[in-house]
Amino acid sequence: MWTTTSGLRGKKLHLAITFTSVIGFSLFGYDQGLMSGLISGDQFVKEFPVLDGDSLHVSVLQGAVTSCYEIGCFFGAIFTLLFGQRIGRTPLLVGGGALMVVGTVISTASFGPHWGLGQFVIGRVISGVGNGMDTATIPVWQSECSRAHNRGFLVCFEGAIIAVGTFIAYWIDFGLSYVESSVQWRFPVAFQILFALLVVIGALMLPESPRWFIMSGKTQEALHVLAQLNDSSEDADDVLRDFNLMQADLKSLENAEASSWKTLFTFGKTQEFQRMMIGCSGQFFQQFTGCNAAIYYSTLLFKNNLHMTGKLPLVLGGVFATVYALATIPSFFMVEKVGRRNLFLIGFLGQGLSFIITMGCLVDDTTQNAKGAAVGIFLFITFFAFTTLPLPWIYPPEINPLRTRTMAASASTCVNWICNFAVVMFTPVFSNKSAWGIYLFFALVNFIAIPFAWFFYVETAGRDLEEVDIIFAKAHVENKWPFQIAQQMPKLTHEEISQQLFDLGLSVSDHSASSESEKVEIAATNNEHRTASD
Repeated sequence: MWTTTSGLRGKKLHLAITFTSVIGFSLFGYDQGLMSGLISGDQFVKEFPVLDGDSLHVSVLQGAVTSCYEIGCFFGAIFTLLFGQRIGRTPLLVGGGALMVVGTVISTASFGPHWGLGQFVIGRVISGVGNGMDTATIPVWQSECSRAHNRGFLVCFEGAIIAVGTFIAYWIDFGLSYVESSVQWRFPVAFQILFALLVVIGALMLPESPRWFIMSGKTQEALHVLAQLNDSSEDADDVLRDFNLMQADLKSLENAEASSWKTLFTFGKTQEFQRMMIGCSGQFFQQFTGCNAAIYYSTLLFKNNLHMTGKLPLVLGGVFATVYALATIPSFFMVEKVGRRNLFLIGFLGQGLSFIITMGCLVDDTTQNAKGAAVGIFLFITFFAFTTLPLPWIYPPEINPLRTRTMAASASTCVNWICNFAVVMFTPVFSNKSAWGIYLFFALVNFIAIPFAWFFYVETAGRDLEEVDIIFAKAHVENKWPFQIAQQMPKLTHEEISQQLFDLGLSVSDHSASSESEKVEIAATNNEHRTASD
């Protein structure tokens, strides 16, 4: 674990962390769009002829080749769940990026109709493991290095940038569709290496999360990183205030058993299990509301379900990806002003109604109705882009306490990938059996998600991560829904947070009474370190 900032401080350091995080998530989006054009490309099918045709057997194979990446991502997230707390945020990013490079090289070097497809799949699984590690880690790292007032915007920006990666992949696939050689599919696959290397370099040049340092007992390193993030000295008031709050948050949980995966099943005032499940539900609904049925297979859906021919499915797929990328822009402004909870509700309602339009048009399968079905798909991706795309990545790091944040965020990422695998695997088979039935299924899941989000999701916009602990503890003590407590409770000052932690029995000492003495003690310790170094 390292404290290096490459000479960056304050806003520049925050921008560097955001840039590295954005590259990681753009790679995630790139792979989502990558297979949409490849799976039906003539050179890819020529290399692997077993994928040619419209039979049920071919649909299953197409689903398996595409979804094997999600299996790798699932195991990468599992690894982060089990070992991420011990390893640290930045080492996981380096390891994940390195695995993606190795996997991409294996896939790109696949030749022949027999063993070649197996090699391609193995490479995708290895790349997936690396991506699973990174996507489970990046939101936590970003959240823990951000301030409350812009934390949602920054993590939202990461989530939304997934669409930019998809946009790049679709248009690269389209541009290379005119190439009459295996470069048509090898170059788009190999292009992932650029993203992965940038993630590795960025993680090596940037610091570990200060909250992770505190959790690991490395207080001096935590103070150093906080000072760099705040562009202050280690004994500045704002640095010591943040440091004390992070320590108070950790100390409030120290009376319970040591942090391990078993901690995720803690109930009572800390509500670890309930909070983990709420975070996981966002990822579940993101997948089973139909996003990757549209994203991974849009070209196939336009070709098979909407009966388009020639280059038109690829062109429309590129337009689809462009709309997807542009529609993420409103989320940057709405995530803090409208709030997470309201955006979830807007997204589920809009997505459900959009797929009802698509389903209704495909029941009577005519050329004219197919145009209406395409409108429904485009409406869906518009609603999805500024709501359900970024929110499930923002929510788990915010909703879970420090002690279980990495594990709970990893658990939610595991849910994302296993559900992603299921959706990507069954979509071509389901679509082959019933062109309209698959959209009815996804519409119903969207409508089911609305009451779930209403009762279980709390608003975290503009709140310190420590305030969320208070919301769930008060909900348990007062026997109310957490969202009711969040609506009633105003934004708290740092002193009020410390007092409420103490009043609720979450704090081991009265932090409001001892904050000044803590500052003096820490400042004295820093002076001793500086004197010793001199």
